[in-house]
Amino acid sequence: MTAQRGKDIMIRTLVAAVMTTVAGMRTKSLSINSEIVDVSDSGSTNEFRELLANAGIKSVGIKGSGVFKDSTAENTLVTLALAGTIQAYEFVYPGLGTFSGSFQISQCELAGEYKGEATFSFSFESAGIITFV
Repeated sequence: MTAQRGKDIMIRTLVAAVMTTVAGMRTKSLSINSEIVDVSDSGSTNEFRELLANAGIKSVGIKGSGVFKDSTAENTLVTLALAGTIQAYEFVYPGLGTFSGSFQISQCELAGEYKGEATFSFSFESAGIITFV
């Protein structure tokens, strides 16, 4: 597999019933989390902890930040953050695949410096099963 360009990674969301790329993003990341369930006890036969497979809660988190360009997708995300709405999102990682599912925006930050550009950052937390294709 060849190296991939970070700028080709996309976060997409529904805007007017069409999956739309959120414009202006400079950084994007996805984390897959799985809680562990430790089942070690005094009867355990070794010195290492024992874990129960597939017992903890799984979650996926997505983060993105960039330059605010007043796009329809950015405005939609701000509206969704204020409403606490759960909606369909896609995280497209070229050469690897697409993560799809329902997410809620858990953090929205809008900022800007006097002599700089207006910026935004969003954090999304999974709200159900996430598929990977």
